[in-house]
Amino acid sequence: MSRLKEMYNSEIVDAMIKKFGYKNIMEVPKLAKIVINMGVGEAKENAKLLDAAVSDMEAITGQKAVTTKAKSSVANFKIREGMPIGCKVTLRGEKMYEFADRLINLALPRVRDFRGVNPNAFDGRGNYALGIKEQLIFPEIEYDKVDKVRGMDIIFVTTAKTDEEARELLTLFNMPFAK
Repeated sequence: MSRLKEMYNSEIVDAMIKKFGYKNIMEVPKLAKIVINMGVGEAKENAKLLDAAVSDMEAITGQKAVTTKAKSSVANFKIREGMPIGCKVTLRGEKMYEFADRLINLALPRVRDFRGVNPNAFDGRGNYALGIKEQLIFPEIEYDKVDKVRGMDIIFVTTAKTDEEARELLTLFNMPFAK
């Protein structure tokens, strides 16, 4: 079992009950899933770029990535409906906690000029979105084999009802919010 899951089972539940006064242990918010999305706009000219992005994503998450296709045609971007333009992975369970642990303790501290993640990127329903500018911060990516630096979106989906509860949950997971 990963360290974050053990932490959740012991300390985090107690701290959340103490702070928010839940009557039942099932009311305590928890991480439902983590969705990682990588948009590859250049894939419309060169399909090999999408394959490289998918392999990077699979190396980072340890799970098979799904290619995403354009929902509608946009003439200005030269995109037709159904063209593959990105990839995504949804992590749940043990892999989710393992990825969150690696992101918080290994990858984020490797970001240049890192002062913390944006504390206001909650959506009003208890979910947190985080953007990363380069995939090189993950230790699984070999610097020499990278053809192009790509960014990605990481969304933490929680069962929390409010942003305040979700912020407290992620703070207890040691998410480095900027002051």
